[in-house]
Amino acid sequence: MSHAGLILGLPELEVERVDRNDVISVYARPKHRPCCIRCGHDHVRIKATYQRTWKHTRQGNQLITLYVRSPKYHCQRCGRYFRHRFKGVRPRYRASEAFRLEVFETHDGGVTQAKLRRTHTISAATTERWYQSYCRARISEMSNRPCPKVLGIDEHFFSRKKGYATTLVDLHRNKVFDVRLGRSEASLHSYLRRLPGKDNVKLIVMDLSETYRSIARQHFPQAKIVADRFHVVRLVNQHFLNAWKVVDPEGRKNQGLISLMRRHEWHLSTDKHANLQRYLSEHPGLGALYQARQKLNRLLLLKNLRKPRAQQKLSILLKLIEQLRQTPLRKLAKTLTSWLEPIVMMWRSNKSNGPTEGFHNKMEMMSRRAYGFRNFENYRLRVMTHCGWDGIINRV
Repeated sequence: MSHAGLILGLPELEVERVDRNDVISVYARPKHRPCCIRCGHDHVRIKATYQRTWKHTRQGNQLITLYVRSPKYHCQRCGRYFRHRFKGVRPRYRASEAFRLEVFETHDGGVTQAKLRRTHTISAATTERWYQSYCRARISEMSNRPCPKVLGIDEHFFSRKKGYATTLVDLHRNKVFDVRLGRSEASLHSYLRRLPGKDNVKLIVMDLSETYRSIARQHFPQAKIVADRFHVVRLVNQHFLNAWKVVDPEGRKNQGLISLMRRHEWHLSTDKHANLQRYLSEHPGLGALYQARQKLNRLLLLKNLRKPRAQQKLSILLKLIEQLRQTPLRKLAKTLTSWLEPIVMMWRSNKSNGPTEGFHNKMEMMSRRAYGFRNFENYRLRVMTHCGWDGIINRV
């Protein structure tokens, strides 16, 4: 008994002969007669036979072409006609699913369409059509999935003509959940209103954006808002540097001092710390602001705190904010008061928007490689393909 059909991945074929030239030509026929596809009757007769030609993977560096005798059957019970259906090959297709999947995975791995035209003898348009068909099939399966428990939301630039887009990331699985055009409440309202499973969202991580906070409160009322730690610390540093510019404009222009001021105090070496303290001693008011910023940053960098310890740190934070109200950092104190609850949730959780920012870097590289996108749906298709799932399609 020949096992050539099993080796080819089409076990129901019986191989008659194989010719090896520039390509490998395999001539085969079905092993058994099927039952009627309409009534299930097992007594069918062969009405006619025609030949189907498929492209089917490669062996070594040679393409395998299958020439299969495909019968046309007539059912003795219902009188209906039907053609033989082969598992792994769709009706009226001239390539097997294994070959189409091979082209998809090869192109997804970085092989150009011009190279595939030479190695697999298919056109660039066919490669693009097959690639997008697999992507759309996978994304359609993902479209009905419920919202993740931990959702990250942030904006990124799409194009000059269409502006910004909003990225929704599943921070539990570190996958892009969806990408939508626009960053305003009006542009996202229709999408979020129809989004299934919004009650599943327990945490929403975001930067200090009033627009996204309003969207979260309106469309995810049961979710807790968590401030992104990086953006909070960066906001504190920006306010401090602006206040420094008012106190000592000339010192603010010194690049060496700027490098020392931007770092955390516990990251400075002994010599650099002594140099910084020597400068701050000449400006007592600036030194007080510097110490307040260091205390504030130490508090903001805490995470995974239990409720009793978080309550203790909250009282310290409130006292520190009250002190900042009497300094040039009063605007910072007002912002921290407005975002006090998300900051406390930041202490209780270890989630951040770091994966979201990483996906934004990947999206930017995709846009550069494509020399920009005009159609947002094509852009979304690429993003969901490369960032929303692992790119592996299970063979059926």
